[in-house]
Amino acid sequence: MLLEVALPLALAIIMFSLGFGLTFADFGRVFSLPRAVITGILMQVIALPVVAFVLVSLSDLPPGLALGVMILAFCPGGVTSSMLTKLAGGSVALSITLTAVISLLSVLTVPVLVGWSTDHFLGSAAPELNVTAIGMNMFVITAVPVVIGVLLRFVAPGFADRFESKVSLVALVLFVIIVAAALTANWTMFISNVGTLAPILMGLNAVLLVLGVAVARLVGLSGADGLCISVEMAVQNATLGIAVAGMVAAAAGIPEYAVPSAVYGITMFVVTLPGVVVLRLIFGKT
Repeated sequence: MLLEVALPLALAIIMFSLGFGLTFADFGRVFSLPRAVITGILMQVIALPVVAFVLVSLSDLPPGLALGVMILAFCPGGVTSSMLTKLAGGSVALSITLTAVISLLSVLTVPVLVGWSTDHFLGSAAPELNVTAIGMNMFVITAVPVVIGVLLRFVAPGFADRFESKVSLVALVLFVIIVAAALTANWTMFISNVGTLAPILMGLNAVLLVLGVAVARLVGLSGADGLCISVEMAVQNATLGIAVAGMVAAAAGIPEYAVPSAVYGITMFVVTLPGVVVLRLIFGKT
């Protein structure tokens, strides 16, 4: 019962912290930077899940963990992606816009894609899903907190400037706690499969980093925009992945489907931090 309340609440606070750092101008960049924004959206919503599906199909992961990897692939990056974009020398403004737009769009895309993946990977063992209910739950714990955060910054910008860093710190602490809880709850499965799961997640991370920059350059975007799209593709919202896994299981506690998101909460830094440094050296001045 505690986890059923604590996990959605923690995710809502994390999403509020995302909205707290946004302004309405961030959403307006959809119109001022259409090519970059559309490229980023298509890469995250379409290309990213396709890459994940190919890697999972080539692996021998148990069905539950394979589903968990796909759930993670459907969840857009959160506040971490903007931080890593800045480190990479990418366009932070574009990163913030993509994060905002795709986070709201995920309320529609994630339930549908999760429904398909659950049937594909679990087959007859798949739990009965209420896609509409998952969408509504996501709306309440992701979209609503983001909107509240944006509105609060709009009506009280001074207050937001003073407390944004504190809210972000709380969100970071909650992220660490959720990842630790997911791993602890499924420790035996984690130990049994980490040797296979970690390389897949790290490979996914690395492929997406390179693919993001390559596609951005192909469509004529600048180096900074390409680096941003690269990071936005590679950095997923592990907390949301864990929460969605719980919605799929529709049971108390944190299910096995959450293990990939929890492991990814660690491996994404192992790959992305050195990865963005290398990409910055190669593409940052182009």
